[in-house]
Amino acid sequence: QVQLVESGGGLVQAGDSLRLSCAASGRTGSSYNMGWFRQAPGKEREFVAAINRGGSATKYTDAVKGRFTISRDNAKSTLYLQMNTLKPEDTAVYYCAADKIYRSVVLTTDRAYDSWGQGTQVTVSS
Repeated sequence: QVQLVESGGGLVQAGDSLRLSCAASGRTGSSYNMGWFRQAPGKEREFVAAINRGGSATKYTDAVKGRFTISRDNAKSTLYLQMNTLKPEDTAVYYCAADKIYRSVVLTTDRAYDSWGQGTQVTVSS
């Protein structure tokens, strides 16, 4: 059992940067592959980025590749998403999630993630 809490969202101008954090309530979070997903108004939830348990392997959706960086600090039980060169189309509620099944690969489907945070709003104006 792990509880996740996102923070760091806000209102920014296009081209600005934000750093999202996801704090796990227990150190058991360090044993899970983790991911970031987002949901924009009127759209379905989509994959953004994911990272394996040790932080050595990552995956990104093409829309954010080269602009966003996912990382983790297992000693602090915290997941991060550094978002640079933000665009209006990045506007969404961002969720962090944990894949509780021990895997050697990082998955991108939300069906693989069974523990979710409440989300944090990111709004990018033109």
